[in-house]
Amino acid sequence: MKRKLRYGMIGGGRGAFIGAVHRIAAGMDGEAELVAGAFSADAARSRASGADLHLDPERVYDNYEEMARAEAVQPAARRLDFVVIVTPNDRHYAPARRFLEAGFNVVCDKPITFSLAEARRLATVVRRTGKVFVLTHNYTGNPMVRQARELVRSGRLGRLRKVLVEYPQGWLSTRLEASGQKQAAWRTDPKRSGAAGAVGDIGTHAENLTHYITGLEIESVCADLTAFVPGRKLDDDANILVRFRGGAKGVIHCSQVSVGEENNLNIRVYGEHAALEWRQEQPDELVLKFADRPRQVWRRGHAYNGAASRRGTRLPPGHPEGYLEAFGNLYREAFRAIAAEVAGRRPSRNTDFPTVADGVRGMEFIAAVVRSARRGARWVQLPAS
Repeated sequence: MKRKLRYGMIGGGRGAFIGAVHRIAAGMDGEAELVAGAFSADAARSRASGADLHLDPERVYDNYEEMARAEAVQPAARRLDFVVIVTPNDRHYAPARRFLEAGFNVVCDKPITFSLAEARRLATVVRRTGKVFVLTHNYTGNPMVRQARELVRSGRLGRLRKVLVEYPQGWLSTRLEASGQKQAAWRTDPKRSGAAGAVGDIGTHAENLTHYITGLEIESVCADLTAFVPGRKLDDDANILVRFRGGAKGVIHCSQVSVGEENNLNIRVYGEHAALEWRQEQPDELVLKFADRPRQVWRRGHAYNGAASRRGTRLPPGHPEGYLEAFGNLYREAFRAIAAEVAGRRPSRNTDFPTVADGVRGMEFIAAVVRSARRGARWVQLPAS
């Protein structure tokens, strides 16, 4: 395109962590500009947030409904190309549906919706409207995650046997939600977060990373969920046994009460011939392991990496890349599809970002895990794709 893409934001106002992350990522390559928004459920806060961002006051709205109505009648030279939804989980479905049906492409933070039923309804809306829908499981934008996927696809590991994924954090090891901390308050509230706590917040990242790298589909789960902190209504720790279609087995562990942990997402994939390991806190390295020779450490930014990894590399080797750059890579891939849609072309199938199908699969995972735990850790089947 000969201009920047124009976007609006729902949520992400003053004091919101993830809204700022999305704005940085969307602006990283100079391909998009924020021009409108309804930044808070509180109208005054939304207006103040728009002023903070130096937006035209006429395009800062009290709520998403008002924004959708006004932006739908903007002339072509001012019309939004997409909207970004960065609200708590209970406020994903309604604005996403409203803007899709008004003719806008949508980028939405994970998990896709509050419930599985909403996710399935939203998938129907995406199919009916033909608009681009992007789900921001940002770790898939990391170059060495993409390299891990390429190694699995190449057959380097052989037939996959076992997958271990962990996402331990420690920030909710006390009842932080009682202190008024905004992020803790909504993430531990079943009326805003949904049926799961840690599983919905970070367990979905573990599930998505597993599918992205291995291509394996979960057949069934056996889950043990715990709320260790007294008075907490949703799980803050989960231990999940996994059976994959085709015979591989796995373990997914996520916890927000692992004292001393920060964001220690990591994955180990074991095949017949080799294994790999990637850790989010050391994102530039991918370890390849063998039974009969020394392990290899693959580093981001080198020519021996595959095309997808090289395309996602922004800095020379030795200059650390991580969370924000991975987010930026996700937006860069999304912009290829959105720009094509805006121009009236069919988006390429080679774009590399999570879609509405990934969102539905994530909600099926949450629903099955919660059902298993409520049944005393009995095995529960997931729907086949």
